[in-house]
Amino acid sequence: MIRRVLLVDDDVAVREALGQTIELADFEAVTAGSFIEAKDHISPDFEGVIVSDIRMPGRDGFHLLGYTHDLDADLPVILLTGEGDIPMAVSAMGKGAFDFLEKPCAPKELVTVIRRALNTRTLVLENRRLKAQLETGDPAARMLFGSSDLSESLRTRVRNVARTSAEVLVTGAPGTGISKVAEVVHLCSPLSKGPFGKQSAAGMDVARFERAACDAAGGSLFLDEITAMPMDTQFALMNLMEQGDHPRLIFGSTADLGKAVQQALLHADLFYRLDAMQVRIPSLAERPEDIPILFRQYVSQSAEQAGLRPPEVTPDLVANLMARDWPGNARALMSVAMRFALGLLDAEEETGGLGLVDQMAQVERSLLQEALRRAKGRASVAAEALKLPRKTFYDKLSKHGLKPEDFKT
Repeated sequence: MIRRVLLVDDDVAVREALGQTIELADFEAVTAGSFIEAKDHISPDFEGVIVSDIRMPGRDGFHLLGYTHDLDADLPVILLTGEGDIPMAVSAMGKGAFDFLEKPCAPKELVTVIRRALNTRTLVLENRRLKAQLETGDPAARMLFGSSDLSESLRTRVRNVARTSAEVLVTGAPGTGISKVAEVVHLCSPLSKGPFGKQSAAGMDVARFERAACDAAGGSLFLDEITAMPMDTQFALMNLMEQGDHPRLIFGSTADLGKAVQQALLHADLFYRLDAMQVRIPSLAERPEDIPILFRQYVSQSAEQAGLRPPEVTPDLVANLMARDWPGNARALMSVAMRFALGLLDAEEETGGLGLVDQMAQVERSLLQEALRRAKGRASVAAEALKLPRKTFYDKLSKHGLKPEDFKT
């Protein structure tokens, strides 16, 4: 979540006091003593919110509000009014202020309103980025969400294999979205205008396979769970692959193909052909930083389909989501997002039965594990990636019972 707050007040003492309150709440305070100072910080897509006094010499808070909304109508501006100045407060809301507070305002009340505004701003900016991807990006950018390095590597890998004419194997844990990635490979390929056939290989006889290949001519055929395909159909598949006149073949599997060969479930020749061009989808446990982005996207999609306004995704809910293991991966996250968007998520599901401190501890442990996994157990590299002093990093490892050597490969 974004944490920047532009605080505008001409009274130095008030500005310092409010700035301290904002910093103590773990937000980033950027202070200005006038509209002239403040306007240099305000821009479209400003990653933060604004808190401004109304009564200031020269250009007042109303002028700042109008200037801000001319640049970005969705940028929250919280206005501070004098005690008992109800007409001024009503005017502020009428002009589009996010909220108003009477001075002097209680720290808890100020922080609550700021947090709500930051949540709103975070959602607005994420939706803009996603919309921009949908309008200008290729299928990989439009359909494969996430901002982590692993997500970017996945998109790059999909684009690279899509350019070839070779068979592609898409693998991942259950729920990671194998069929979706297979479709993106097709959409990124030169055959994107052709049909995309999608079939389960489990129990597929030769006749059904041949019909599926014929129907997908000029496009791509995706065969999911290839290790469950009967052996006689695998022979027919390999014969088709040898002939060369067939649709682009994309395969999917959640199984260990090497073990499937040992168990005589997959023909060895087919295994070696599929192993040459593989796309592996990382699990949510490997990229926990993507969970908030994916969840908000799923909530937005579910709410839009139901004709509802997306509910607020609070920091407590995000902390709980990131603290979970998600063995069901994206599919399980999508299910929770759908229930949340429809108002069907109970309090126990939202908090996971844990308080915020426990949830944050789980999130911290998850991020430490991921950093060590990426660094292959090299503590110094992991500490640098998390921007932590080495002593602090080792203290946190000790607190969570983690050992770098357990992550060496």
